[in-house]
Amino acid sequence: MKLFEKLFRPRPPIRDREALADFVDAQSAFIVQKGIYEYSRARAGHYAKVLFAEEGFAKSVEHARWQAFPLGLSMVGETVDVVLRPHAGEERRAMLDQIIAVVLSVFDRYPVPPSIGEAAWQEARRELAHRLDLVGGHAPKRVMDIPEPLAESYFAMMPIHEKLRGRDFQTTRNYLRVSLCNIHDELVDRIDAAAVIGALLK
Repeated sequence: MKLFEKLFRPRPPIRDREALADFVDAQSAFIVQKGIYEYSRARAGHYAKVLFAEEGFAKSVEHARWQAFPLGLSMVGETVDVVLRPHAGEERRAMLDQIIAVVLSVFDRYPVPPSIGEAAWQEARRELAHRLDLVGGHAPKRVMDIPEPLAESYFAMMPIHEKLRGRDFQTTRNYLRVSLCNIHDELVDRIDAAAVIGALLK
């Protein structure tokens, strides 16, 4: 019964900066890692268990998930802006600046991944900040369109040799679009927009 209650217990509302950061962190990791693991298992087929047990492939997966994490942060960060912007009024640019700060604080929670290296990790941070800054220069996108500029880069990070990937890009792009729409719906259900904007702009 306790397990049943835990599984179906409503997730806590998002009312402050810390809760928003935790949501961004968890959902960004989820969207990129799930795609990497599921795609790799699908391509490996019956040999998936053997492949994932190999040290070399495990290192490739580890590299891919850290390489892709900033892309997840970018997509989820822009989704947060889509949800909050209609409530921000004239403060929408100031709010976006604070969303960027929250997303970068999530990035900074983690030490430099050894497989990425200091220089590349800091460059990924700069690119993340730049991508989110550009969000303020256009009208909010449809959530399903947010992954569009990043989908090819994400697909290129898959730990499967490019000759074995076949024509799987469309499947990967659709996975990102559907997953981000689900993340958006969860955010809408859980967020107290007025409280979060107040916490960001105080």
